[in-house]
Amino acid sequence: MAVIAGLPLAVSASIPLLGAPAQAQQKKEILLVSYAVTKAAYDRIIPLFEADYRKRTGQAVTVKTSYGGSGSQTRAVVDGLEADVVGLALSGDILKIEEAGLIKPGWEKENPNNSIITNSLVVFFTRAGNPKKINSWKDLDNKNVDVVTANPKTSGGARWNFLGLWGSVTQTGGTETQARNFVTTVYRNVDVLPKDAREATDTFVKRRKGDVLLNYENEAILARKTGEWTVPYKIPSPNILIEGPIAVVDRNVDKKGTRRIAEAFTRFLYTPAAQKAFTDNGFRPVTAEGKAAAKGKFQPVQTYTAGSFGGWKSINSKIFGKGGLWDSIFARSR
Repeated sequence: MAVIAGLPLAVSASIPLLGAPAQAQQKKEILLVSYAVTKAAYDRIIPLFEADYRKRTGQAVTVKTSYGGSGSQTRAVVDGLEADVVGLALSGDILKIEEAGLIKPGWEKENPNNSIITNSLVVFFTRAGNPKKINSWKDLDNKNVDVVTANPKTSGGARWNFLGLWGSVTQTGGTETQARNFVTTVYRNVDVLPKDAREATDTFVKRRKGDVLLNYENEAILARKTGEWTVPYKIPSPNILIEGPIAVVDRNVDKKGTRRIAEAFTRFLYTPAAQKAFTDNGFRPVTAEGKAAAKGKFQPVQTYTAGSFGGWKSINSKIFGKGGLWDSIFARSR
């Protein structure tokens, strides 16, 4: 279930601007629905946006937030959670909201970079000293390696993990049959499927379950930065380029009269300040300015994208849809 938490405005935001219209003095709010591991970045970005928007327009705004597994968040929005903006783990989830009639087709073209605001990779968290010698995708095909990954039915990160596993075969000359066999074998080594990327991290780090955790690169970088925990990790190559999208929920903003604020918020995510906040919290930037500022901070890796699998409409249908490839592999791996 989604949990909503409002972020406090700065003290100065409660003081009306002299001479501002009455409408501008009334505080407005929007709801951002996102996936679990973005919270630290948005905790920095949202106050910056609120201050910037008030400075430019005289309008006091509050951005409330809801975090959880990307798949769970998608269902919550479709079922009635009135998000103004969705920043989910993959475009496939936003397509589901579009298919439900809440977002108009063509949302990808409403912002730069096809509405992708962050990049990341799949990494392997290992135990100290990497006793199981896990360095490449092939090393997961070992019955003595206990793998931890989230559930693709509820977690966007888990779906990226699946594509990383599959592509490690098909993008290096292997066949789809070989990919299916490899991925099925790896999931036989998975004892539990946490509901989202953050819970998967807690399972591996705090509960000390498993030999290797498949998760976002940004999770590993953020943990080292904050000192919350220090777990070694490996970046396998080639890797899936994780693309995090943003979109305005058209039906909701038109109903609530918040389109102007919601669109301003999505645009703000491409500013140098916002891209720096994402970068500081482990995400790879997507703008030219952000990449220049982050030069040398990220290991270069050969990547492939969701487009290599036919794009998210095809992926949703063939792989993660009811009766799709994931359901078949899950049944065979239990």
